[in-house]
Amino acid sequence: LRNVEDVQATSGAFAAILADGQLVTWGHTDKGGDSSCVRDQLQGVQRVQATHSAFAAILEDQTVVAWGDPSAGGDCGSVQAQLHSIQHIQSTTRAFAAVRSDGQVVAWGDPAAGGDCKVQEHLKNVQQIQATDAAFAAILADGTVVAWGDPEKG
Repeated sequence: LRNVEDVQATSGAFAAILADGQLVTWGHTDKGGDSSCVRDQLQGVQRVQATHSAFAAILEDQTVVAWGDPSAGGDCGSVQAQLHSIQHIQSTTRAFAAVRSDGQVVAWGDPAAGGDCKVQEHLKNVQQIQATDAAFAAILADGTVVAWGDPEKG
């Protein structure tokens, strides 16, 4: 590959963003190495994030495309309508959390790893998200932290 600007990896595949905004994947098909089902959507890729076996890409229009193992965040269909104005994506091993420009958070993937955000009403004015392997923590504008996911992992 040439003109690569960024590379991310799952446990068995790679995704590379090229200088022209295209994304190339390779590796184990069950770990996100086969992006053919979303290939036509992977134009203008700005950033890519990975779980253990799925990828999520932020496009230049600030929407998100996901692929790979559906149980690890590779299917964002249930929250697709909310995935607009995305500024940042963070991941645990089996879930993604995306921060929108309005400070809201959208999460998907394995509920036990943070994909089911049961604290949504507390996630206002989110500034940053960090993750362990199975939990997320969001820093709000007022300096408070809200966490969700596996309580033993954060």
